[in-house]
Amino acid sequence: MATQLPPPKRQKSNYSKSLLPPVAPAPAEPIPSVVVQFKNAETGANLGPAVNLPADTGRDALQMLVNKLKGEDEDPMPYAFHLVPKGEAVSGRVAIHDSIQADALRPAASSSTAPSFSPEDVFELWCEPQAVFRVRGVGRCSATLAGHASPILCCAQSPTGRYAATGSGDATARIWDMESETPKHTLTGHRGWVLCVEWDAREKLLATGGHDGQIRLWDPKTGQQAGQQLLGHTKWITSLAFEPLHLAKKGQSQRLASASKDGTIRVWNTQTRKIEFVLSGHSASINVVRWGGENVIYTGSSDRTVKVWSGVDGKLIRTLNEHAHWVNSMTLSTDFVLRTGPFDHHGKMPADDEEAKALALARYRAHIANQSETMVTGSDDHTLFLWPDQAASSFSSTATPKKPLARLTGHQKQVNHVAFSPDGRFVASAGFDNAVKLWDGKTGKFVASLRGHVAAVYRLAWSADSRLLVSASKDSTLKLWNLKTFKIKTDLPGHTDEVYCVDFVADKVVSGGRDKTVKIWRH
Repeated sequence: MATQLPPPKRQKSNYSKSLLPPVAPAPAEPIPSVVVQFKNAETGANLGPAVNLPADTGRDALQMLVNKLKGEDEDPMPYAFHLVPKGEAVSGRVAIHDSIQADALRPAASSSTAPSFSPEDVFELWCEPQAVFRVRGVGRCSATLAGHASPILCCAQSPTGRYAATGSGDATARIWDMESETPKHTLTGHRGWVLCVEWDAREKLLATGGHDGQIRLWDPKTGQQAGQQLLGHTKWITSLAFEPLHLAKKGQSQRLASASKDGTIRVWNTQTRKIEFVLSGHSASINVVRWGGENVIYTGSSDRTVKVWSGVDGKLIRTLNEHAHWVNSMTLSTDFVLRTGPFDHHGKMPADDEEAKALALARYRAHIANQSETMVTGSDDHTLFLWPDQAASSFSSTATPKKPLARLTGHQKQVNHVAFSPDGRFVASAGFDNAVKLWDGKTGKFVASLRGHVAAVYRLAWSADSRLLVSASKDSTLKLWNLKTFKIKTDLPGHTDEVYCVDFVADKVVSGGRDKTVKIWRH
């Protein structure tokens, strides 16, 4: 006799389910109402009357409220918030990242060691502005400068924004005066395309690297070559990086690291014009080099690796092997403060080299007090990686510096350029998919996609106050982005062909491209 299968279990119909008594939802956590007194962290003064708020009011809403109290509606300022428990020193303060409920009330209820807060307290919320100056947005082209006979391949403004340098396919570099918006010097000597230009932090030297494999140093005041060219590379120069000013030895100028398609990095003494050491280990072209504030040199290569080297003796510290294609762009969270050295928004000029080094060191330490030096790399594999601080002394025995903090995915094509904002809060990336993307600088989380370009985006540049971002594209335009709405703030047409390079220092933008002209943009 065949085995009888049990009949299929009858499913309840939606109608019969609707006749069942409703299941009571889990009781929600009660949200208390708290009294908040906003205080100025610099002066200790009240920013207005005490306000009654739900304890789960988010940080963005708190920022908006403070800006309303201060009358800053048109261009709101970002703030950091913290609470100080009663009877405790300021060192015992509690930072508010999400809300008062999440960061103060819940920890106080769940842990006996956490600072004690009660909903019955008057919460004195100390407000610290995150940017103490404001850069005016650019909106018009104030100068179109001709002179190059071939497309402009690279540009860089000096640390103070007084000068700009451009490199071209006509085998020359040019220095432009950004104040009078006129040509200053033509630098001749290279026997091929000038592929990269880099300023030292004191604005005393300009380095250029070319398709001829040579590096030349120039005096920007006279336009004359400072000594002999630096010879040693066998293929063209792809990237240059000066040693951070605060690391330079007493009585010496900053050293220079050069990366080449020949697969080596050479570190040069810019006074003696001699090689200090050669970093070899990559098996393909090195596309980018950065010199970090902890005396660590970072290199990205077409061999799909990122290598970390000691700036003291050139020894390899570690190799980072996560990318699946060429690594062609890299940025450090300290890029802006290292590049500008002793020069900040106050415009104070250091009296001598020692004062300049002291100022540069103070600015660097103030920057890394909030966020240690992290790195983001971009690749032809359509992804970016956020890496932890690679300085050897920062790791315990259980740390894993070879493991990235985050993998940043979203680009549909190759990532062409990546740049940290000066305050380290955001990372912007540009790709061949016509998109600019924003990411959180500490966690790597996706923030927004900035869409408006209709062709590949080549380069990005941040304003010094981290409020504005400008992008240069193959579609012959630059675009200035509003980082509150993530939409175009100002469209900057004017170039007649692809825009290959852009830089933003002080309150002016300089750009260049295939139409052989340099354009200066201002407010």
